[in-house]
Amino acid sequence: SDGGGGAAVAVQSAEGSPWDDGFVPSALGTREHWDAVCERELLTWIYRKNLVWRIRWMWKHKISLEASVLDIGTGNAVFLVELGKVGFPNIIGIDSSPPAIQLSGSIIEKGLSNIRLKVEDFLNPSTKLSGFHICIDKGTSDAISLNPDNAAEKRQYGRSLSRVLRVKGFFLITSCNWTKEGLLNEFSEGSEFFKELPTPTFIFGGRSGNSVAALVFQKTH
Repeated sequence: SDGGGGAAVAVQSAEGSPWDDGFVPSALGTREHWDAVCERELLTWIYRKNLVWRIRWMWKHKISLEASVLDIGTGNAVFLVELGKVGFPNIIGIDSSPPAIQLSGSIIEKGLSNIRLKVEDFLNPSTKLSGFHICIDKGTSDAISLNPDNAAEKRQYGRSLSRVLRVKGFFLITSCNWTKEGLLNEFSEGSEFFKELPTPTFIFGGRSGNSVAALVFQKTH
């Protein structure tokens, strides 16, 4: 008994365990666990900061509130909620995962009727997805590019983007896997580089670099 003091009771190890002090091993004591925790925290910080930078960019460049916005791989829809609060009337978030869309729907606040969610495979989009002023990618392109057998899918991504984004429309992409130069090589066809958004920097060996790339392209034809 703990004497009613509420102290936690240590989990006893099984008989014959080498852990003689009565405690069993825990993932909390491994470097891998804390590496994963730090990585999650970094990605969360990057996501939140990048959300702010994207919205600031849209305000700075006086993107009309009438602009239509497509969020490719909407995830938890946090970005869409912020855009909805700003007042954009035509916002669509797509994801190939039905559970992701279900989660997004549960997060979106009541009264934000300007946000629509759809289960869509961006590599094979429906004909209704077209003519957007703004397309945003926060990781879908990364996920496709991580597949070593995805050459055809990478080409299809570019074709799908060209199909849904109107001429003079903007494509905002954030990548943890591609450098600025890599993104320029990947998306320059049919578009021109417009702006590089701020991202976290690190210094190693006296040289600085970026752990994330965030660029804006404008479709030319």
